[in-house]
Parts: sequence; C-alpha cells; structure tokens
Amino acid sequence: MEFPSSKNNTRDTDTRTVIIRNLFLDANIGVYHEEQGIFQPILINAAIEVITPSDPMSDHEDDVFCYHKMVNTIRAILSEGHIKLVETVAEHICAHALAHEMVKAITVRVEKPNAIGEADGVGVEIYRSTSSD
Repeated sequence: MEFPSSKNNTRDTDTRTVIIRNLFLDANIGVYHEEQGIFQPILINAAIEVITPSDPMSDHEDDVFCYHKMVNTIRAILSEGHIKLVETVAEHICAHALAHEMVKAITVRVEKPNAIGEADGVGVEIYRSTSSD
C-alpha cells in the first residue's frame, strides 16, 4: 500500500511532515443495515504538514505537533458513536488537525479492509489545508 501523498500541496521549505502509518482501529462504521451496531476494522494513514519550530533542534515536546495526541484524538472521534461514512471520519480527522496552530495541511486516508472481499481495502483519501488556494 502506498502512503498518502502530498501531491496536492506546494511544500514550503520550512515544514515537516508528521506521519501516522497503518493505524488499525475498530470502528462502529457503515451505511448498510448489516453494519449497524457492529465494530469493524478501519485503517488510517495521515501525512500532516506542520510548521518547523523556530528552533528546529529543540528537543521539547511543546515545540512539535504530537502524533501521540493526534492518535488519541482519532480514537476519541471513533468512540463518539456510529459513523456512516469513511469520508466523515476523514473530515473529522482533518478538522481536528487543522485546528492546531502548527498544522498547514493534511492528507488522510481512511479504509475499510474487510468491506469488499475481492479488495485489500476501500475508502477515501482527502487533502485539506489552511490556505485559501
């Protein structure tokens, strides 16, 4: 599987990309009747473009966008109850990430690996940024 791309953005030289790769979580997700009230695995990948801190050599957690906190945010999104669409999950992840002052853009992919037997996974990949372009 290919990691989410940053093909949609024009990368600044003063940014970093924080990655979350192959995060497998169970989610109460699905549109179809047989998906209601059951948990199924989803696979989440994200590439989060963040501003490089003024001191790039800083070794302080407060100077970076914390991937651990973002993963906990994703878990919280999924724990809020039934979600019908992978698109909704992706948009919530983007909104939470973009609310952080250091985040400039995010590409997130949400897949359901068991939704279609003949496919390794189906889902959506979206790109969102803070710029008005």
